[in-house]
This record gives sequence, structure tokens and C-alpha cells, in this order.
Amino acid sequence: MTIERRNFLALAALVILPIGLSACSGSAPVETHFPPLNYSYLPPMTLKVASVRIRNEYVPAPRTASLIAEAPEAPALILERMAHDRLMANGSPGMATFVIKRASLNEVNGQLVSTMTVELNVRTPDGQRVGYADASVSRSVTAPSQNGGKPVIRAALYNLIKATMADMNVQFQYQVQKSLSDWLAYTPTGEIGGNVIGAPQNPGMGGISTQPLSAPNP
Repeated sequence: MTIERRNFLALAALVILPIGLSACSGSAPVETHFPPLNYSYLPPMTLKVASVRIRNEYVPAPRTASLIAEAPEAPALILERMAHDRLMANGSPGMATFVIKRASLNEVNGQLVSTMTVELNVRTPDGQRVGYADASVSRSVTAPSQNGGKPVIRAALYNLIKATMADMNVQFQYQVQKSLSDWLAYTPTGEIGGNVIGAPQNPGMGGISTQPLSAPNP
């Protein structure tokens, strides 16, 4: 190889390298900060009971448990937080139990699938069940390439769970209004998605409004 050709190839490498680095630096950054999801900004649902309990009955299969472990937070923990944030007792006799029936993450045919099912039971002081509401939601997204590594998977799972929880808040609120209106002490008040909803109701009057959910702007 002549000296002139070696010099040409060396110069070409110096020109191509910055172009390649520039192309890489222009790609969208992978999300690495995952703030805990909470729903304290949403109006609570006050039930005519003395206490509200939370019970997680979901036991994932080994493959599902492995994918859940990749997520920044397990869906079941976020559902528990939703119940803490949104369900209140007004001190009347009786008890309500929020039950997590399913909080799964799966990969099916190249899709990441999030499925959640919850139930709210109301019982008299002697333990007799006198009402219940259940809600189930599911969402899916295309699974990211494995070449992106764990940060890409974690970001995809976080955004999927966040979207599924938005659906759950709407569906759960609607089902409580539909099935447990006689056990609501007050309709939720406040703003959801920029819309003012609800007003105090007389005992026995339901009326939770379903609105699009979005977190308040920072």
C-alpha cells in the first residue's frame, strides 16, 4: 500500500468517526428516572364504613414474576398506593376491603401486556358482605428490542404500567359509583384532567363522574 493511500484512509477514518458519534448522540435518550406513581392529587372516595383494608391476593407465575422484577415498581404495589390515596372511611359501622386479584406483566407474541383486576367489598360489622365493585383493565405495547438492554425494558414497563393505572383509576371510580353508590358518603370533588368534578351528596346518593386522568403539571 502506498504512503498516499495510507494517508487517505487515515484521513477518511478521522472524518467518518465524528459523523458516527454525532449520529449516536442525536438519538433519543433512554429514560432512567422513574418517580413513584401516586394518586394523592385525585379526589378521594369516602365510604360509609369504619375502616378500609387492602389485601393482595395475586401470586404471579415464575415467568411473570421475572418480568415484574424488571419494572421500576411492581404493579401490585402501585395498586395498593392507589387504594391508600383514593379510598377513605367516614367512621360508620362496617368495613371495606380492597382486593388485588391480578397485577400481571407478560410478554406475548412480541407485545408487553399489563393486566390488572381489583375488587372492593363492603361488609357489615358482623362480616356479612352487602356490596362489591370490581374493575379490570389491560394494555399492551410493542416490546422493545433486547439490544437496548435493561434500561430500555424498564422504561417501557414503567410507561405501560403508568398508562394502565390511568385506565384503572377511571374504571375503578366508575364501577364504585355504579355498584356501591349507597355506600358512598361523598362524591369525589376536585379536578381530573383539568375538569372540575363532583360535589357533596346526601347519604345514599352516588354520582362519581368519570373523566380523563392526568397528573398535575409540575
